[in-house]
Amino acid sequence: MNGRKIHIFCGTGMGKTSAALGKGIREASAGKSVIVIQFLKEKNNEMAADYFKRLEPELRLFRFQKFPENYENLTEREREDECRNIKNGLNFARKVLMTEECDVLILDEILGLTDREIVTIQELRSLIDLAGESVELYLTGTCRCQELWPYVDEVTEMTTPYSA
Repeated sequence: MNGRKIHIFCGTGMGKTSAALGKGIREASAGKSVIVIQFLKEKNNEMAADYFKRLEPELRLFRFQKFPENYENLTEREREDECRNIKNGLNFARKVLMTEECDVLILDEILGLTDREIVTIQELRSLIDLAGESVELYLTGTCRCQELWPYVDEVTEMTTPYSA
C-alpha cells in the first residue's frame, strides 16, 4: 500500500461515482481489497449490482437502503426508516475503517447526506479521522463539503458546463 489517501469527488456534474469506482477497480486489479458502500442510490439498477457480484471477493458492494424509490419521493415515515438504514451503513463504514477490513473504501454519495441533514460534517470528519495509515478513502456526492477539504489529500470537483 502506498499509504493513507483521502479523496473527495464532489459537484453537480456527472462522473463522481464512475471516477471513484474506476479507482476501486484499478486497485482491486492490483490485488487490493475494495469495499463500496452506496448511499442514496436507486435500488432498481440490479444490472450494476450483478456486475459487482462478479468482482467479489476483491471488490464488494453494500447498500443499506431498503426502499426502491428515490429518498425525496418517500413518505415521512419511510424517510425515518430509511435514515435508520443509512445510519447502519455509516456504522458499517466506521467498523470497516476501525478494523482495517479493506485497503480501499468508497463511500458513494455520502456527501449528499449532509444536504438532507442525515449526516453531519462532523460525522464525516470522524470517518476521515478513522482512516488508518494504509487505507485509501473516497467520498463522493453533489455537496462540496468544503469544511472537509483541509483534511483530505485531493478534491476533484465535477461541474456542469455553462450553456448560454
